[in-house]
Amino acid sequence: MYAKTYGATTMGVDGLLITVEVDCANGLPAFDIVGLPDTAVRESKERVRTAIKNAGIALKQEKVTINLAPADVRKDSSGLDLPIAMGLLAAYGIVAEERMEHALFAAELSLEGKLRSIRGILPMTVNARQMGFRKIFVASGNANEALLVDGIEVYAVDTLSELVDGLLGKQLLRPAEPVMTAEDEKPEFTDDFADVQGQFLAKRALEIAAAGGHNVLMAGVPGSGKTMLARRMSSILPELTREEALEVTKIYSIAGMLPQHGGLMKQRPFRSPHHTISTTAMIGGGSIPRPGEVTLSHHGILFLDELPEFGKTTLEVLREPLEDRKITVSRVNATLTFPSSIILICSMNPCPCGWHGDPDHICECTPNEIKRYTRKISGPLLDRIDIHVHVARVEYKDLSSAQKAESSAEIRKRVVAARELQLERFRRCHIFSNAQMNHAQIRKFCPMTKSAQSVLEQIFNQLHLSARSYDRMIKVSRTIADLDKSDIIADKHIGEAIQFRSGIQIE
Repeated sequence: MYAKTYGATTMGVDGLLITVEVDCANGLPAFDIVGLPDTAVRESKERVRTAIKNAGIALKQEKVTINLAPADVRKDSSGLDLPIAMGLLAAYGIVAEERMEHALFAAELSLEGKLRSIRGILPMTVNARQMGFRKIFVASGNANEALLVDGIEVYAVDTLSELVDGLLGKQLLRPAEPVMTAEDEKPEFTDDFADVQGQFLAKRALEIAAAGGHNVLMAGVPGSGKTMLARRMSSILPELTREEALEVTKIYSIAGMLPQHGGLMKQRPFRSPHHTISTTAMIGGGSIPRPGEVTLSHHGILFLDELPEFGKTTLEVLREPLEDRKITVSRVNATLTFPSSIILICSMNPCPCGWHGDPDHICECTPNEIKRYTRKISGPLLDRIDIHVHVARVEYKDLSSAQKAESSAEIRKRVVAARELQLERFRRCHIFSNAQMNHAQIRKFCPMTKSAQSVLEQIFNQLHLSARSYDRMIKVSRTIADLDKSDIIADKHIGEAIQFRSGIQIE
């Protein structure tokens, strides 16, 4: 007998509908799965048969063939256990196929017949709704995640026998309801700029970066507070919009990094990978490509501490995502595009020992050692970083000052006000911050006074800037003007942007 059910897997950051076709026929007992299953899916036949037996359902031995369509896409999700089991029960006539009409199943099965949570439920549910499904059956641990999608009924089930009884009408299955968790509360930041004494120039640079979505490079001697400043950047960024939060939640769902019973992610990501990270881990990849750190930082911050310690190849792969705000990963099995709209924050010492240029410490590095240290940061990568700021060693009078520094909440008010101006400015352009402008949008939205144009021309010729540097300097100027609530970029805005563009000299 033939039966058909529906499951799902993920491709990139989207869900992919899988049609599960089951055929049972007389012949030598066998259980074959075709349609490019990977190891986890091939092993599902053992989990499914044992789960059905332990659910108290007896199946006679027959030749069983299961096809997973589309057959040209490799399937790697253990979440196909449940649709395979339900297709098998339908093929044996235990559950009528009509009772599963317009329903999608997505869960892993344990040997005792319990449903286990899987990753990627949010994009699967979004895809199910788009494909016209009315119901989705998931494990209880995935219910909150699936409930983020409107327009589809979510059923949270604990065991296979409970699901079968519900479909047979022996017990009532009610749609799931959201369960409040600690993650649903408004995020609170323990790191605050009020804890940072001094470093007014660096704080100003990070405020501009947060207001316009710009990339920042901080250079300074050890212990000057570069890492401390970077880790407080999240506390001044605007809250995620619902659309942004859904995008971030989809990414973390696919990566299997959502909290238990996870719902919508409320806090912008902050990723700080170690400098030994591989290229694949940075941009994503694998035989079936998975998101890397660049994508896990989407709509948030990617912080690279001790920038020259990262591998040169690893740093160079950042060029495309910083410019295009997406990364395309090509493998034999698939070519996928992952989003990467990030703020890149980098920190570095001026030399291997860290004391080059410091008046109170002797640098023990030779000129060649300094060149080798800084040469890993190529000109094209440096060109893509909008703001360069030198972080000086904190003086004793600043550290011992009893005066409280400005809090993150106060800085955040100015950042949010500037972002609101940008949202209004770009409401028809499908971009959300100054850093995302292209050259045509720069010409349209960045009017300058004549004196500002004169200053920019002088600096452009004096520093021999590239066209990319020219554009990025104007973007930063536009953000500074927004913080100043000015419609037109004045020479003081250009001047401050120039200060942050030429603040670091890489040997």
